[in-house]
Amino acid sequence: MIALRLPRDAASVPLVRQLLDGTLRSLGVEPQIRDDIELILTEACSNVIKHAAPSDDYRVSATVYGHTCTIKVVDTGGGFDARKIVDPEPGADHGRGLQIMRALADEVRFINRRTHGAVVCLEKRLRYVPGAAGQHLLTT
Repeated sequence: MIALRLPRDAASVPLVRQLLDGTLRSLGVEPQIRDDIELILTEACSNVIKHAAPSDDYRVSATVYGHTCTIKVVDTGGGFDARKIVDPEPGADHGRGLQIMRALADEVRFINRRTHGAVVCLEKRLRYVPGAAGQHLLTT
């Protein structure tokens, strides 16, 4: 498990992305899966930085268990109702973060906790390259 408390600054996103990607690479997760995880993590963190209530930091945790990587991004905002977000018009410059997360993650959940912030929980099924170190984590 990786757990970080990060400054609410755009410079924190590449840091957490590189840390998680390095961990997944060392476990032998396939490159395409790592790329998908990098993108959904980037979108979740960027949404916190752009849209959450003002605060100094946010938290990111990632857990690898068997075939699944679970990522949680927690902010201090009041959250939002993801069902009420309207898809952007074709050609729009912004507003595709939720679409990207839903397209690439196997599961996306939003939890709104009024006094403890909002949580984006992302799950992605992992595939390992043959002979990978991470294959010992598989529970079949």
